[in-house]
Amino acid sequence: MTRWIALTVVAALAQTTAMAADDTGFYGPLRARDLTPFGFLRLDMRPVLGGFGEPGAWAVATEVAYQNTWALSRETEKYLGRLPGRRQLGPAEFQAIRDLPGENFLIDLELAQFDMTLYYQLSHAWSAYLILSGATYQGGFLDGMIERFHDAFAFSNFGRPAANRNDVNILLDLKSSQYAAYEAPTSGGLLDPTLGVRYSGIAMPENWKLVLEGAAKIPVAGRREMLSSGRVDFGVQATLQRYWQRQAFYANLSGVYYAGTGGFMPSDAQVIPTLVLGYELKLSARTNAIIQGYASPSVYTRADTDLDELTATKFQISLGVHHRRGAHLFTFAATENLQNFNNTPDIGFQLGWAYVAGRPLRP
Repeated sequence: MTRWIALTVVAALAQTTAMAADDTGFYGPLRARDLTPFGFLRLDMRPVLGGFGEPGAWAVATEVAYQNTWALSRETEKYLGRLPGRRQLGPAEFQAIRDLPGENFLIDLELAQFDMTLYYQLSHAWSAYLILSGATYQGGFLDGMIERFHDAFAFSNFGRPAANRNDVNILLDLKSSQYAAYEAPTSGGLLDPTLGVRYSGIAMPENWKLVLEGAAKIPVAGRREMLSSGRVDFGVQATLQRYWQRQAFYANLSGVYYAGTGGFMPSDAQVIPTLVLGYELKLSARTNAIIQGYASPSVYTRADTDLDELTATKFQISLGVHHRRGAHLFTFAATENLQNFNNTPDIGFQLGWAYVAGRPLRP
């Protein structure tokens, strides 16, 4: 639980749903998704509020997310820790990792994702949205910053100093796959679009709200390595919200039917639940702070690998700030992994902007 302190600049998600029709002055849970390479191509339901205006209102949101992943098995970490100095990992090092006892893996890369979300209010209770996304993979620029932070607080660097900074290294030597690459299989491209509907018309006690949502991820160009599973995923979620004068609490539970994927990181079809808990606090008339936790099981099972690092539940924590100017909402958030460090990104950045047509935000 120590490295969660590593929260740094991270980015934010535009919360168009913040423009809720009841004018609570709260903007809702961060729409942060899981950016880990393990299961990144699956549909990940993102918590939302229900509605942002009168029927016919529309909104647009853009979001940029960026993460650094350094994930490896224990034996790989021990091997890298014995190597003197830095080097570009190549066939000799990868063969040495393959020769280690048991299954082993190394994922070293940075991932950037861009989302554009279009919202439309169908009625007072119903709204719909479309998410168009793209992603890029590269060695990035965060390795040095992360290592310096770990050194400053006497945290382990988990074998990082054995490899050149800002390289891409992918090695999987698992029961279901053997794969090695010294650069990403793709530099990036378009991801599968997501279509969703939201319902917020359930009668609740004062200061309570229940929002229901359904969504589907639809492949439009077949399976593409690290960009599309080539299969349809669909999911449902419920978000329970409780408001006070300056505080709000959110509990979000979702379930996704993940159809699985092939390629160099294959996984089987399964249903994946996710729990998100959030707490939002008004800091001023225009600015709110939020903290939320994320827990979801891995897409890998014992049928795929015997490594606890890959089958363990994923835990993440996010800290964020919402700030609005008229009809514009800006959000800044930071996400860090917790407890199981080798199945989620070390750190992620998300920055977003949202605009609601014709309806400025009000306290």
